[in-house]
Amino acid sequence: MRDWKGIIFDLDGVLLSTDHFHYLAWKALADRLGIPFDEKKNDLLRGVSRMDSLEIILGERSDEFSPEEKLAFATEKNLTYRSYLQTLTPEFVSPEVPETLQKLRDSGLRLAVGSSSKNTPLILEKTDLRKYFDAVSDGNNITKSKPDPEVFLKAAQFIGLDPSECVVVEDADSGIEAAKRGGFYAISIGDSVTNGLDDRHINSLVELL
Repeated sequence: MRDWKGIIFDLDGVLLSTDHFHYLAWKALADRLGIPFDEKKNDLLRGVSRMDSLEIILGERSDEFSPEEKLAFATEKNLTYRSYLQTLTPEFVSPEVPETLQKLRDSGLRLAVGSSSKNTPLILEKTDLRKYFDAVSDGNNITKSKPDPEVFLKAAQFIGLDPSECVVVEDADSGIEAAKRGGFYAISIGDSVTNGLDDRHINSLVELL
C-alpha cells in the first residue's frame, strides 16, 4: 500500500455495530403500521439514509402517507433507536478497536469518522471513541447521503488531506461507492460489500496495522 496520511472510518458496522438497535426500532414502527419486517429486510437498510430506509420499509404503501407523516415516522424511529443508544458503554466495543486506533494514531496517521448518521456524536461519546479521532464528519454537517461522497470529502477536508492521501474503511456498498466517487482508496470490512468496487478487503481492523 501507498504511504497513506489519513484513514476515514465509517462508524456503524466498522467500529461497532448497532444494527440490532436499528432493527428493533424499525420493527417497532413497522409493527405499529402493520407492515411485515424482519432481519432479512433490515439488511437492505445497511448504509442507507433514514428517509430512504423508511421508503424501503413502507414499500407499496408509501403513497398512503404524506411527507409530514413520513417525517414523523422517521422521528419516531430515531427516538426509539436513541433510547437503545443510551445503554451503550465502552465495553460494547471490541477491545481491538481502541487498541488499533491508538496504534494508528501513534504511527502518525490522522484519523476521522465519516458517517451519515446524525447520532454519531452520541455513539462516540457513549463508547468513549471520540478521543481517537482528529475530526468527525457526520449527518449533522452534510446535505447528501452515501453513495454521494460528501461525508468523506468533508472528513478529508477536516483533517487537512486530499482524498488521494486517505483510505476509507466501509462495510456497505453505498459507502464503498461513495469512497470511490470521492477519489479515495476504499477498504471493505466484513461480508456485506458485494459491488466489487473496493480496492482491498479485510476481516478485522487489526489488519490495517
